[in-house]
Amino acid sequence: MMNYIKISAACSLLSLAAGCADFLEEDLKSSLAPDNTYTSTLGFEVGSAGLYAIARSEYNTWGESGAFMHNGACAYEVLQISTDICRMGTVRDGSLVPFAELTLNPSTLFVGSYWNWAYNLIASANELLIYSEKNKNWDYPTDKQLYQAEARFFRAYAYRTLVYLYGDVPWVETIQTPFLLSFTRTPKAEVLGHIIDDLEFAKTYLPEDPDAVKEGKLTTWAARHLLSEMYLFRGADGDYRLAEENALDVIGSGHYSLVKARYGKHLDEAGDYFSDMFLENNQNRSAGNTESIWVMQFQYNTVGGGTNSDDWTRRAWNPQYFNIDGFALADSLGGRGLAQIRPLKWWIGVKGTNATTAGEVEGYPEIKEEGIFEEGDIRNSEYSIKRNWYYNNPLTPNKLKQKCPITDDTWDQAQLFPALKKFFFGKEENLQLTGSYKDRTKFRLAETYLLLAEAYLRQNMPDKAADAVNEVRRRARVSDVDAADMDMDFLLDERIRELYGEESRRFTLVRTGTLIDRVKTYNPEARDRIKDFHVLWPIPQAIRDANRDVEFPQNPGYDE
Repeated sequence: MMNYIKISAACSLLSLAAGCADFLEEDLKSSLAPDNTYTSTLGFEVGSAGLYAIARSEYNTWGESGAFMHNGACAYEVLQISTDICRMGTVRDGSLVPFAELTLNPSTLFVGSYWNWAYNLIASANELLIYSEKNKNWDYPTDKQLYQAEARFFRAYAYRTLVYLYGDVPWVETIQTPFLLSFTRTPKAEVLGHIIDDLEFAKTYLPEDPDAVKEGKLTTWAARHLLSEMYLFRGADGDYRLAEENALDVIGSGHYSLVKARYGKHLDEAGDYFSDMFLENNQNRSAGNTESIWVMQFQYNTVGGGTNSDDWTRRAWNPQYFNIDGFALADSLGGRGLAQIRPLKWWIGVKGTNATTAGEVEGYPEIKEEGIFEEGDIRNSEYSIKRNWYYNNPLTPNKLKQKCPITDDTWDQAQLFPALKKFFFGKEENLQLTGSYKDRTKFRLAETYLLLAEAYLRQNMPDKAADAVNEVRRRARVSDVDAADMDMDFLLDERIRELYGEESRRFTLVRTGTLIDRVKTYNPEARDRIKDFHVLWPIPQAIRDANRDVEFPQNPGYDE
């Protein structure tokens, strides 16, 4: 998936309907157009690559290569802020403040960005599907269904974001000509049904052998992993059993196993097998990663690879250590971070600091040195969470190599706190890099086990849920949990331990119906601000204004 050409017609139907002049201006990148591209298998490969490119722009920020998440901070951050895992940093980026302070409204930047990104991906997928029915020039008889399966996966993936964030949204499966100005909101349950239908198709026709496809390409196992999540989200009769079956299909496929031994391109460096999964060049199967199910490709200095704006999650989580006298920018310290979000102390703990350990806010849970980790948990090792910081600037020799303590002040000022090394990235030749060019694992087997545990909990099988969670915990070198302790709160804590920063935490809490309670319990910044209606975002005002032929209802709580 290294070389891609973005199809020019990848444009949101609903955004187009808004009639925004600059959005409608054509920017012809080449002579490619659907009519002269979708005429052979090669043309559909070009279109497929465009879908992967739009999907990965989910993590973009300033809009290089025409991304849709642009002109603000990393949009990913707003799916973490005002949850139970982090709070906003001291850099009060205007695009993040409404989500941290829960003052978002229908005109808030990222409220529109996620809508536009999703419908751009949907429009491109629909276009490929339409032309696939017209084309008769295939290299192999299976090509048509293969590209349809990829398109339907990406359509489902985009709608997944829409139903999590907005609830009822228009289901669109064709290109509207002329532009439709009378869209209606399709009920969420119906949209979830369409998502599941798309993923069932993708499951059937995507390749089975992950070693027989190019790195980054989808397989049936990615579709089954996402199907498990979507069946859990819908929660209709029989859905939890279907979620269980799809997760078990992935686990029992014989293609994947939890990483339990060191591997990859950094074996000569200190580390452990859990942290190996997050080092540069260690995400793909070719490097020896047996756990990754779907990996977005962002390689550094590679044609078709990432740009400096493609993935800013490194800058989101990494502290501004370089603003402390005695520190200099270093790739070994994660590069140049902004700490636009900071981990909450209740789960990450304050080990190795002299920060306050309890009673920070009245009623706030006790904060332990290890946070929610047991002693010896490999996911809490120094190779995964950096807690010990040493001055590294030779221009301050009186401090060089001495330990710099993490304090309440350094944490509150976003200069030094326990940092998630999953997102460390730096290049010695360019320490000012803002983005991360490291491939990004979207689905991995540990999460499949945790989805299986969720399915068992929903079926009132805490013993089997404990068994699934224990597979992940044993890999982490911690004690087993038994059925008596296995409930949704424990599972949500386990997802933090295993997937901190990887998952879209808002999605997890919305799916499990725990967003309000968990925020009120664990987030001192948002606990007194969050209301029941914040489970959903508002519908972008530009969309409602454009849909002038039919009333387009706003979500409760956001009426102007």
